[in-house]
Amino acid sequence: MDNVRNKQSSDGPRHPTRLPLPCTTGEAITVLAHFHRAEIARMTGWRDRIDLTSNWAITVVAGMLSVSLSTPSAHHGVLLFAMVLVMLLLSIEARRYRFFDVYRARVRMLERNYYAQIFAPHPGQTEDWMERLGEDLRAPQFLISRRIAMSRRLRRNYFWMFLVLLAAWILKVSSAWLLQDADPVDPAKPVRGVVQNLALGPVPGWVVLLVVGTFYCWLTYATFRPRKKSGELAHGDVHV
Repeated sequence: MDNVRNKQSSDGPRHPTRLPLPCTTGEAITVLAHFHRAEIARMTGWRDRIDLTSNWAITVVAGMLSVSLSTPSAHHGVLLFAMVLVMLLLSIEARRYRFFDVYRARVRMLERNYYAQIFAPHPGQTEDWMERLGEDLRAPQFLISRRIAMSRRLRRNYFWMFLVLLAAWILKVSSAWLLQDADPVDPAKPVRGVVQNLALGPVPGWVVLLVVGTFYCWLTYATFRPRKKSGELAHGDVHV
């Protein structure tokens, strides 16, 4: 044992073995092929997570609609609670979408600048994409903000779910046969009667109406606000 220790000390400190870099064209192509496949696997994994969150949101909407509209004894607050849950799922999906967008951008960078050049060479193609890809691998950063991610997911799925919940909520609070414990609405003052039935415990109905109205105004703006196409959106219309 002492002899082994003395031999190690005499040899000096050991340095980690440096991995060899590709030296030939064939080796470089092999590295690119494996890297492309690995990034597609990452992108697919995050895409599956996005689909899973959307499925949860659809399940929540369907379940809450069934509970709220199936019986008059169900409170209209069930639909408001559904809006909160769907908003939470939208926030989670926006975070997942930002990760998905990072790996999708890498895959599309390879496909646009390398594989597309193989099948249809473009004379004006530049080589700076390799430097940008290398810097992204060294210091990965999100390419879109959380606000933009939420806006994209709203346009694709969630805005329409919120519209379904809003329509069900309006039907619930305006139909006497769906509100068992609510006060009958005075035909002479229907708006005032409906607003009174919106109360949630100590919270008056006009506050609930104001909050819901403000929330849906924000949703409409976040979904349809003017946006500048950049990144992958600037290259085509095939995107998630």
